[in-house]
Formats: sequence, C-alpha cells, structure tokens
Amino acid sequence: MSTTVQNQIDALGLAARQASRHIARASAAQKRQTLGTLARLLREEEAVLLSANQRDLERAQASGVSGPLFDRLKLSSAILQTCALGCEQLALMPDVIGEVTGLREQPSGIRVGQMRVPIGVFGMIYESRPNVTIEAASLSIKSGNACILRGGSEAIESNKALATLVQKALVLNGLPQTAVQLIQTTEREAVGVLIRSPQWVDVIIPRGGKGLIARISEEARVPVIKHLDGNCHTYVDDALESEMYLKVIENAKTQKYSPCNALESLLVNASVAGPWLPKIAARLWAHGVELRVCDEAWAHLSTLPHDGALLKRATEQDWFEEYLAPILSVKVVADVSEAIEHINHYSSHHTDAILTQNHTHAQRFLREVDSASVMVNTSTRFADGFEFGLGAEIGISTDKFHARGPVGVEGLTSLKYIVLGQGELRG
Repeated sequence: MSTTVQNQIDALGLAARQASRHIARASAAQKRQTLGTLARLLREEEAVLLSANQRDLERAQASGVSGPLFDRLKLSSAILQTCALGCEQLALMPDVIGEVTGLREQPSGIRVGQMRVPIGVFGMIYESRPNVTIEAASLSIKSGNACILRGGSEAIESNKALATLVQKALVLNGLPQTAVQLIQTTEREAVGVLIRSPQWVDVIIPRGGKGLIARISEEARVPVIKHLDGNCHTYVDDALESEMYLKVIENAKTQKYSPCNALESLLVNASVAGPWLPKIAARLWAHGVELRVCDEAWAHLSTLPHDGALLKRATEQDWFEEYLAPILSVKVVADVSEAIEHINHYSSHHTDAILTQNHTHAQRFLREVDSASVMVNTSTRFADGFEFGLGAEIGISTDKFHARGPVGVEGLTSLKYIVLGQGELRG
C-alpha cells in the first residue's frame, strides 16, 4: 500500500470527522442558505464548469470511451440547471435533523422516543457522472453530514471544478469547507483505502457499474448502501388504454438508454399479445431498438416487415440482463400471477411497473413485487430522487435495511432513542 495514498485518506478522514461535528449542529437556516448559494454559483459559473467538462470529454474520447459511459460523462446547461434546481428543492424541504417521533410515556414515568440525527461521515464512490458531485454534496449539507467524494478519473476536471464551488458555498455561509471533500488523486488504491477506513467513514455509497459496486461490497469494512443492476420490467396487463401504454413504454425504454431505471424487459399478457405486440414493436423499431423475444412473441412479430437485426429469439440470460442499450427483452405471460413470479425471479429488485386498468391487479402488483420502487401506469424512468421530490438522490438502494429505493435526506440519517425523565428510578 502506498504510504502517500494512506496519508491522503487519513488527512481527509480526520478533517471530515471534525467537520461532521460542526455541520451536524448547523441551523436549518444556515443549511438552507448554503444550498441557495450553491445553486446560484452553479448558474453563475456555468462557463467554467462546461470548460472543465470539455477537457474530460476530450481526454475520454482520445482514450476510446464511448456509448453509455461517454454519455454519462457529459455536463450541459440543462444538467447544471437540474443540479441547481435540486439544491433549491432541497433547501425548501423541512429539516428533519433533530425531529423527535414516537414519544410515549412508560409506566415508570419516563418518556421514550426517537430523534433523527446525521449518520456522521459517508464516503461516495462513483463513475462518470460528474453531476453526482453536486447531488452528494447537497444531500450531505441538508442531512448534516460530512462526506468524502471519489469520482472516476475520467471526470476529474469536472469534479474538481464542482467541488470547488461546493466548498465556496460552505465557507460563504460559515460552515467548514472540509464538510465536503473530493479525493484529488486518481490512483485506484485510494478507493481500497477509503472503504477499509471505519475510523473515518460510517457508510460507503458506490454508484456506477456492476463491477465497481460488486468490488466495494466484497472489500468494504464499513456498511454499504448499493444496488448492483437495474433490470427494470413493465407488465402490460390489458389493452384498455393502449395509446397511453405505448407512450409509457416508449418513454421508459427510449428517453435515455444508459440510466439504471430504463426499461429492460417487457412482459405482455397473452390475452392482448396478438393485437398489441405489433404496435409496440413498430414504435420501438422506429427508434432502432432490438427486441429479444420468447417463442410466443416471435410468432406474433416474425411475420411483420422488419429489419432482421432488430428481432432475435431470447435466451435464458436475456431475462436477467441490464442492457443499458437499445435492446429490450420481451416475454408473453399468462396473467398477472406469472408476471409477478417472473419479475421476482429475474429482476434486480430495482424498479418494476404494471400498466393496467384493473384496480385489484394493480394493488396485488404493488404488494407482491419485491422491488425498491413499484409503479402503476407510468414510466420506470421516474425512479429518481429528484422526480420523487427528494431534491436529489445519492443513489438507489435495493437493500432491505435502513434505506431502500432512491436515497435522499432521510436515507443519510439515523435514529437514536431519547429518554426524558424527572428523576424516575428503576425499581
């Protein structure tokens, strides 16, 4: 292990621990003003940020980076505006730190409740998307935590420029700039040191490819909030709102291919497959989406005029795949029961949706599908902290403890018991 890297992480960790005590007691107004300042700086410094991002894009292109990874690396005016709006949305949300719930008097006379408190320090490890720097920083500020950020080497210039603005906003509002720190080195060893440092960080949040998240989950010596895959499903239960369903599926699959909440598998009730599958196939083929289909779907689609490269028979592995590309697996199922069984077996428990006008089927789907986000009559692309009204998200969790689904402010807090007494003694 490099002594230099270890020393860098130790220095960042010590500073973060000290800053976490300061920001944990920051007032709601102080945090709100800091987020407002950050939103303003993001807009004012757009040219500087886009210039830094351009340097990353040019280096990535020269290195042969392409496809979803290159797409995730891009900043734009629209993306920066979304970041700024996320900060402002967070600023306007109630401050949950210090909130006391469930206060009940016991027979002994003591009153027992729970208080929401910051976790302390979290480490964020992410790839490609530089906007994650702002999402993580803004949520850290709102939740009263300190954080140590480690973005991918491909986005180092963008992340440095963004982190500089965050620290400027902190200082302008009387908070320590070390409450949000970016690991400046691009050496991979820094990740290994950080995730094995429980003395400095209380939780690690990885956000990126499956390989990165799997590695961190295996090697970390601190708790990890994570998801590995985004194999998201939509099940078409009936055809009563056919045009609406077509638009929802088209959006879920083609609005953007690279996010973890993009549609990857389509299930269609056998009773509507005949008239309905050709309609959705035509919509998706117009976008150049390749369909990998079961035998029954093949029977409905193979006789239609189409580009042969856009229709293939599915293999067993296709039902598990997160493509992050213009590819969609398609399966015909007997009913809602088979759809739920298929999803619970093959999905990554991220986000799954049903399109139906049957209230009973919708309620059953919500109850029985074992995923972090379950939806009725809408696009899986809404599985996002900003869209859920969380202001921003630090990631998606498919774990079942502490935080599940988009992780916002509350996902970065903990609860401690508080006891209020007036001299009561235990007998």
